[in-house]
Amino acid sequence: MYNYRLQLQYDGGRYDGWVRMGKDSNSNTIECKIKEIIQKMTGEDIDIYVGCRTEKGVHALNQTANFKLNDKYQPVEVKNYLNRYLPRDIAVNRVEKTYVYKIDMANVANVFTRKYAYHTFDIPDIKAMRQAAFYMIGKHDFKAFTTAKKSKSTVREVEDVEITTDGDSCEIRITADDFLHNMARYMIGMLLDVGSGL
Repeated sequence: MYNYRLQLQYDGGRYDGWVRMGKDSNSNTIECKIKEIIQKMTGEDIDIYVGCRTEKGVHALNQTANFKLNDKYQPVEVKNYLNRYLPRDIAVNRVEKTYVYKIDMANVANVFTRKYAYHTFDIPDIKAMRQAAFYMIGKHDFKAFTTAKKSKSTVREVEDVEITTDGDSCEIRITADDFLHNMARYMIGMLLDVGSGL
């Protein structure tokens, strides 16, 4: 079998998350849209594995997913086919395991980015946030950073936490080998608490 990895970006505003399980399962998910097109292209009913499932209304800039096919296709062929038939608010770019969180630090929230960036009324202490981020890098037990009740292991390796600013905008990029449920959100929350002096 041939293993294909995808790096996706999407505006999740009109979707019910990456996937819905059990009684809540439906076709209005990112996973379902991709599976339908891959099946149309290859005739195969695939399983897609993703680093971290997003919830309803959550967006992604660089989400990694992979699936396997019995037949061999050129990566550019798969990419072009998906982008041809996917809705315009879902796109396939390249492989990457990085989560990006955008922060609007302006005195008044930008109306054009309000749905995609967290607005802070006070400018956080970026230097303190970078110092705190340093301690998150490496292999650690992130049990305190997840709501997952069942997991074989809560140990994850964070490769990098980069905090950059550009005027009133701030971006926090977290790169890791894998993410526990809500792990990235909890990490961002703690960094913002540090930046606020809490």
